[in-house]
Amino acid sequence: MARKPKLHYFNGRGRMESIWWLLAAAGVEFEELFETREEFEKLIQGGNLMYEQVPIVEIDGMNLVETRAILRYLAAKYDLYGRNLQEQAWIDMYVEGLKDLSDMIMFFPLSLPGEKKMNLEYILERATTRFFPVYEKALRDHGQDFLVGDQLSWADIQLLEVILMAEECKPSVLAGFPLLQARISYIPTIRKFLQPGSQRKPPLDEGSIETMKNIFKFERGMFLKNMGTIVAEY
Repeated sequence: MARKPKLHYFNGRGRMESIWWLLAAAGVEFEELFETREEFEKLIQGGNLMYEQVPIVEIDGMNLVETRAILRYLAAKYDLYGRNLQEQAWIDMYVEGLKDLSDMIMFFPLSLPGEKKMNLEYILERATTRFFPVYEKALRDHGQDFLVGDQLSWADIQLLEVILMAEECKPSVLAGFPLLQARISYIPTIRKFLQPGSQRKPPLDEGSIETMKNIFKFERGMFLKNMGTIVAEY
């Protein structure tokens, strides 16, 4: 019997979130190992973290690092990465666009108090004028339940994750996008993942931000700078 993948991260949302989603959609059970500062330092000292940062996933005898590399490996392993190179190229284009939006939403809780309203308005404007129209049109033009090909892919899973992230910012954000609204409940394994008491984590709050800061010794200003860079680029 194959061993469950082991996921190392802190107990909250962040870069591991999309990995949890992908495994949940594939119906794969996984073990979560929540890091303390001491455990994080042991991972570094043991040579398991190539760039001295998490997430890290233990699977198939490997220690996988770098979120996008992990996601591509898992998508390919669990038949969620298309049937050919052309489909993979479309999946890559869709998920990279979704990453741009999810990063903006992910960093939003780290906004300075005086900038939260402005940042939220910017995120919602970009979601509804630049990103969601692309996926609404893709579904309409493709004429199927899936963004790419005739089966579920990483792109569909990433889209659903980002849709729900955006709805947490504004429940009515999908008004005017009927095909995106219909995505919310059609993947049975994801419905299970969204139930109360599941392994899905709540949005970042001050408590989880402080926990992350203590484990990884980051400066909040570093993340705020990243947020500013993301906004400036879009």
